Amino acid sequence: MAINPQITNLIIILGMMQVSKKIPFDDPQVLLGVRVLYIATNIIIAGVYLYLQTKINAKKDLTTLKYVEPAPMGSADEPKLITTTVHSYDLQQLRALWKSQLMGVGMMGVMHLYFRYTNPLLIQSIIPLKGAFEGNLVKIHLFGQPAIGDLKRPWKAAGGLMGMAGQGEPKADKKSIEQAERAGSGGVKEE
Repeated sequence: MAINPQITNLIIILGMMQVSKKIPFDDPQVLLGVRVLYIATNIIIAGVYLYLQTKINAKKDLTTLKYVEPAPMGSADEPKLITTTVHSYDLQQLRALWKSQLMGVGMMGVMHLYFRYTNPLLIQSIIPLKGAFEGNLVKIHLFGQPAIGDLKRPWKAAGGLMGMAGQGEPKADKKSIEQAERAGSGGVKEE
């Protein structure tokens, strides 16, 4: 059994915090080196995501994918039936990965350039790269793992703090889909 990625992230963060205390960030050469490392890891991640996009578009898997997306937590809305294709679903997931990565770069830019924090540069050079290679899209399209078990679409939403996600997980079982179809909640094909 593999170790939970959130636990390994915590271990890496705690370890890198200790390492970063010993790094002389006031030395311009060291600071430049850490900045280059941060930029290089983000270029690697962007390269992986662009490669994933070409692989997804080359496969163009038009297999129909039906699932019930749960209502947001605290909302009175009904769960929504989503009918899409594997190709569209993968591209939607890839867009979410891009958005997440750009948000991280933006936040790091503000923290480093405006507030002059340097220690997070080192940690953010490792954690996003690790996260990119642990993602389901990378496992399927880059490493060639079959989309079965935990990799079967739709994927569970990644847990936030302490493993709590903002909403429930999508359901792809026949009973949930039929129930959502009867309730008339969605079913419109997303493009």
